[in-house]
Amino acid sequence: MIAYRLKRTIVLGIRSLALHKLRSSLTVLGIIFGVSSVIAMLSIGEGANYEAQEEIKRLGSDNIILKSKKPSEDEGSGYERSEAIVYGLLWKDFERISKTIPAVRNLVPMRMIPSDGRYAKQWTDVQVVGTTPEYLNVSNLTSARAEGRFITQHDMDRMLPICVLGAGAARELFPIEDPLGNDVKLGTFYFRVVGVLAPTGSATGTGGTEAKDRNKDVYIPLTTADKRYGQYTVRVTSGSRTTEKVELHQIIVNLESDHHVPAAASALRGLLTGSHKKEDFEVLVPLELLAQKERTKRIFNIVLGSIAAISLLVGGIGIMNIMLASIMERTREIGIRRALGAKKRDILTQFLVETVVLSTSGGLFGVFLGVAIPYLVESMSGMKTIITPHSIMLSFGISAAVGVIFGIYPASRAAAMDPIDALRRE
Repeated sequence: MIAYRLKRTIVLGIRSLALHKLRSSLTVLGIIFGVSSVIAMLSIGEGANYEAQEEIKRLGSDNIILKSKKPSEDEGSGYERSEAIVYGLLWKDFERISKTIPAVRNLVPMRMIPSDGRYAKQWTDVQVVGTTPEYLNVSNLTSARAEGRFITQHDMDRMLPICVLGAGAARELFPIEDPLGNDVKLGTFYFRVVGVLAPTGSATGTGGTEAKDRNKDVYIPLTTADKRYGQYTVRVTSGSRTTEKVELHQIIVNLESDHHVPAAASALRGLLTGSHKKEDFEVLVPLELLAQKERTKRIFNIVLGSIAAISLLVGGIGIMNIMLASIMERTREIGIRRALGAKKRDILTQFLVETVVLSTSGGLFGVFLGVAIPYLVESMSGMKTIITPHSIMLSFGISAAVGVIFGIYPASRAAAMDPIDALRRE
């Protein structure tokens, strides 16, 4: 008997909504947009955070990157200087690190020279990176071609004029031809291409907190870089021309395990601070950046979820408003049902069913729309989006809760009506 009464009450609630299709549809829109915005915003934020974390991971969680940095007092120092600006990491630093820092697996010195790359009529801006064979092991880079190779110790010992192209540099200089075996001109020097690297992300292993495209890097033996380019770099900018001397632009400290990173990072900061009079270096710890990104991700998701949840709140208020108006219109109907024997709980259940049906149907449509929007964004903009199950369950759960919470007051108000007063209403 109880099951029959409940079933009949639910059917009455659904029929009442069906009698006012337009009003019910407009009421549901607030929930649809609220649920879809929660899913879409969280998936876009998840995708953005995933890409940022992947870029940091490419730097290596077991790496510490030491980078030369021009001191602030040397910035903007006039039109032309007679002497060179000397700053940055030294070979002495490299030797101290190798002797004093424990648990070091690889220690990779690097020099970077901005240049232009040319082959036949093709040219592009590149960054020449002088490094050692160990760089391939610590940078998460891979060769794109089976017949290609990276720098070897033989190249280092003989100071050979060979180079390995990043994927972007190879694409720009050799749009049609196979680059292997051809000679490219880097600045004023020619180098034989012996390998091409696979495409990688933008956050460069060649250093810096700023994102650079390491697909445009060209790698040569460090000994060849010292022989051909020297330690002096002339930089010409608008209104100034400066000469800089940097022994090493970067040192990658690759540790045996990421468990050693915090202690090693602290030791490196102390070692370099004690040996450098000026703050002309930067210590970049990918593991710390990764932890920071994780914290930022949580805050970002909370903010995005809160903003999107506001629209669900607005949708819930809309449902309450419509239900209160519906009760005023159906006062006589409520009075007739009460006079024919309907109990308060029947009236309460009927109106509560109507609000729950509105919110859950809006939640279902909102889920479909919320799943479609990220795919549309990714296909049109190329931005990565990640739809997580918890965002779908969270948004749908909130929409169902909205129906119950914002439906209780109108339903209880309808159930509390005196049947005699209700029948007197016209």
